[in-house]
Amino acid sequence: MPSDDRSSKSDPGGPRSFATTHWSLVLAAARDSRPDARAALATLCETYWYPLYTYVRRRGYRAEEALDLTQEFFARLLEKESLRVADRARGRFRSFLLASLNHFLANEWDRARAEKRGGGRRTISMDAAGAEGRYALEPAGHLEPEKLFERQWAAALLEQVLTELREELARDGKQPLFDRLKRFLGGETPGASYAEVAAELGMTEGAVKTAVHRLRRHYRRLLRARIAQTVASADEIDDEIRHLFAALEG
Repeated sequence: MPSDDRSSKSDPGGPRSFATTHWSLVLAAARDSRPDARAALATLCETYWYPLYTYVRRRGYRAEEALDLTQEFFARLLEKESLRVADRARGRFRSFLLASLNHFLANEWDRARAEKRGGGRRTISMDAAGAEGRYALEPAGHLEPEKLFERQWAAALLEQVLTELREELARDGKQPLFDRLKRFLGGETPGASYAEVAAELGMTEGAVKTAVHRLRRHYRRLLRARIAQTVASADEIDDEIRHLFAALEG
């Protein structure tokens, strides 16, 4: 659901959103040894580990190897080995992570070294038990590793936006409203109508349409703010949104 909104000082996706970004966390962790800087970056890694896991799996590694590789990659990232070369000016955060992973796979890992070092270090929280179950649902051989990574990155990011939106409405006592209207975030949904939802909620159809419009508008603001955390400048937000939605459709 790409947005045509333009960034402004009052827009959560505008320039002021770049005060705390994925890039700023990386750069802070690279130069700062404080536990809170490392913990913040670890939390970020836990959000996006699965796209990297799917990339490694699609590269041909077995499930156990892929888990160990993903964990070891994040371990080295958090130990600042990759952070030293991080440069926000180079572009988008997802591109930095994928390039760093490719460098790790190509130059800094083989199975013998992993076993010698005690591979499989657990540095971030990963759902190891559920990872392969999720991966098994991916189209077999349909997408190249890079395309699969981008699709899962987009899915993870949108899930974060949806979670944030749900939590905000829940704090305002509007969880039931969100649960019934979220189906309309991407447009009209077969098998559901405004009239049916209005009857369920005891609202008029017009009131439901207004609520959906407001929900979509807020969703777009949160999406832009989340995207702003992953790119180098506000000028890249719209292009990144288009790219990620294209990845989901691929």
